[in-house]
Amino acid sequence: MGRAYEVRKASIQKTGAAKGKLYTTFAKEIYLAAKKGSPNPDANVVLKRLIDKAKKQQVPNDIINRALDKAKGVGQDEYHEVIYEGFGPGASTLIIKCLTDNVNRTVGMVRAAFNKVNKSLGVTNSVSYNYEHLGILMFKYENEEEILDLLLNAGINVIDIEKEHGFITLTLAPGDMNKAKDEIESIVPNVEYEVDEVGMYAKEMIKLSEEDLEVFNKLFKLLDDIEDVSEIYTNVKMD
Repeated sequence: MGRAYEVRKASIQKTGAAKGKLYTTFAKEIYLAAKKGSPNPDANVVLKRLIDKAKKQQVPNDIINRALDKAKGVGQDEYHEVIYEGFGPGASTLIIKCLTDNVNRTVGMVRAAFNKVNKSLGVTNSVSYNYEHLGILMFKYENEEEILDLLLNAGINVIDIEKEHGFITLTLAPGDMNKAKDEIESIVPNVEYEVDEVGMYAKEMIKLSEEDLEVFNKLFKLLDDIEDVSEIYTNVKMD
């Protein structure tokens, strides 16, 4: 399916983002994971893996602990995940994932970003039907066949598997991510995931002309500068 290149590039772009926003996004995600399950990482595998991921991104312990305290009821903040869909220049589309404690504020800021470039938000499913909700894992390992057999024997549906430059990239259903990690870690102790993401991936990518690309880049930056925005998915090939 050829996602390895785009996913790797997106991951590199993310690591270059401002640390402050990265910390804020992880704090909100940890809060949500703790609220949906247990605030005790030992009893909540999703939360435990998210905290491990945050630590690998060098998120300070006090930020992680504050997020856990909020989930236990300490503090007044209440975060929600909201998704917006919009149309950019040319045939470009965007899906914007936000983590917010004030939905009215967030939608106003997202709509204003589109208005500044004379583009518009869409209604639910106006864009997302052209995307797939997938989990992506990338890690260093040589034996692609061994990994595939391991996962298939565990009843995991492997949507796609690629090997390139010594890295294996797996495309999975989001619900299979934790089970797949358990299986991988059973034969690859202390595995380091180059990419560990669940997101929306466009079924078909497009390229924009110079003028449209300039408008798109402006829109993307306006959205990315909004603190409540945690992820932006698009069908545009970004160089």
